[in-house]
Amino acid sequence: MKRPKLKKASKRVSCSKRFKIQKKVREHTRKLRKEAKKKGISRKPKKDVGVPNSAPFKEEVLREAEQRKQELEALKEQNRITKQQERAAKRKKGKEAEAEPTPKKSKKGEKAKEAKATAAKEKSAKTFRCCELNKVIEASDVIVEVLDSRDPLGCRCPQLEETVLKHDGKKKLLFILNKIDLVPKENVEKWLKYLEAECPTFVFKASTQLQDRTVLQKKQRAANAVLDHSRAASCFGSDSLLQALCDLANKKDDESMLKIGVVGFPNVGKSSIINSLKEIRACNVGVQRGLTRCMQEVHISKRLKMIDSPGIVAAPCNPGDVMALRSLQVEEKEECPLEAVRTLLKQCNQQHIMLQYNVPDYRNSLEFLTTFAKKRGFLQKGGVPNTELAATAFLNEWTGAKRSYHSRVPERLGLPSFLSDTMVTDLQSGLDMDKVRKGNEDVIKGVRFPNLASSISFNSKGFTAGVLSVSELPKEIPTSRTTADVEVMDMTANTDEPEVETPDSTMLTQICQSIQKSEGKSAKTVKFVPINTDLTSIQQNNNNDDAYDFNTDFK
Repeated sequence: MKRPKLKKASKRVSCSKRFKIQKKVREHTRKLRKEAKKKGISRKPKKDVGVPNSAPFKEEVLREAEQRKQELEALKEQNRITKQQERAAKRKKGKEAEAEPTPKKSKKGEKAKEAKATAAKEKSAKTFRCCELNKVIEASDVIVEVLDSRDPLGCRCPQLEETVLKHDGKKKLLFILNKIDLVPKENVEKWLKYLEAECPTFVFKASTQLQDRTVLQKKQRAANAVLDHSRAASCFGSDSLLQALCDLANKKDDESMLKIGVVGFPNVGKSSIINSLKEIRACNVGVQRGLTRCMQEVHISKRLKMIDSPGIVAAPCNPGDVMALRSLQVEEKEECPLEAVRTLLKQCNQQHIMLQYNVPDYRNSLEFLTTFAKKRGFLQKGGVPNTELAATAFLNEWTGAKRSYHSRVPERLGLPSFLSDTMVTDLQSGLDMDKVRKGNEDVIKGVRFPNLASSISFNSKGFTAGVLSVSELPKEIPTSRTTADVEVMDMTANTDEPEVETPDSTMLTQICQSIQKSEGKSAKTVKFVPINTDLTSIQQNNNNDDAYDFNTDFK
């Protein structure tokens, strides 16, 4: 109870309450002593008896013990002084570095060294990926090429298929059309018919919500009835694919396991397919591209073993939009994400983009990314839209399993140059094609597809060239363009329709052309380009644009 005119309440309690507390404490300590006595634990530490008087050479033993103790204390003191001296030297070095600024030449040299080191590291990563992919091809009996159903032709690598088919029927090639839930049903059926004419094809929809790392975790989740039956967690096409692989394993002469190598470009769903067949998260998966960096063996059953592989390295000769979707240039910082988005938007229908992302009409990619950043809340300090973060999010949606877009099926003009009718027959041998087609039909019936109106139309550029041998890798890695360069390009570039010519735009284009010409020529030769600088005509034109009519604008 707080007494009047006092800041703090009194800590005094009644005697009965105090005696009760003391009694409880005594009982608790008695109980602890009893338990300790039962367990044989004594609270009192045993006293060191020392050297008994009857022991021979007692004085010498005590002298040695004292000497050892002094030596240990001296060693501790010496270590403490050494640490103090090291800390003092570090502080002195730091102060000297702050006092003396480094010259500009050394900074440039350091930057050049860092650039060379990063370039060497990226090249070594690509070399390692090529080596790992070749190991997977050599070790596998069946090669499964995973294709993204949104752009199946762009996910095919002719160099890979040609390498597999060169083994004279010893290795089989299969196609898996993954992510079918992101493409309209009619488009999936047309692509399936197109691809089945060249190679046995399976439609597939992988599960993206597998969290169990082991079979034990999966059993515990099933026992607790915490199973996820959502659309993302469901898997379609695993039964027909496993049945076909088991048939191939049973037809082998020996009783060894059938090794299936899963290959494809980055982020087409290789690891997700293996996880869906195993029904646990055996391989690491995520939205970020290039997570799988080395080959990984996963046992599916007694007769089946699947080998996960890193993504195929895309050749630098491919077009810009293909490199944005199929390569790891943005992740390896070889290309600016703004430039990748600009090349992608050129291949898409502008009206579809406006409807899907709920943005108004835009003239270029920079204007689109600015609106997109404001809608998603990607803002920097002061409310400035973060276009680079918006570009990264846009690319993640297109390469991940989120954004629905589709590509038109081309007209068949015959088989590719590396494929013949005999090879097609050999690839289909050993498989019951009627059963495969029936399984694909059942999968298509079970999956919920998006409407054609809610999907973005995308112009595919055909096969994507890949690099399989280390000798074909480029010697120099191209440097990425800066954000400022891309913004300048976006100010003059359009996605689909050409901009209406105005005096301002003509002046800007003339200035850009003059700058490009001056950069191409030597510094000595200077050529003056005439520029229209009649400001009165510009002003009159602007006044006409800003004019309005009360009868039409204010109804």
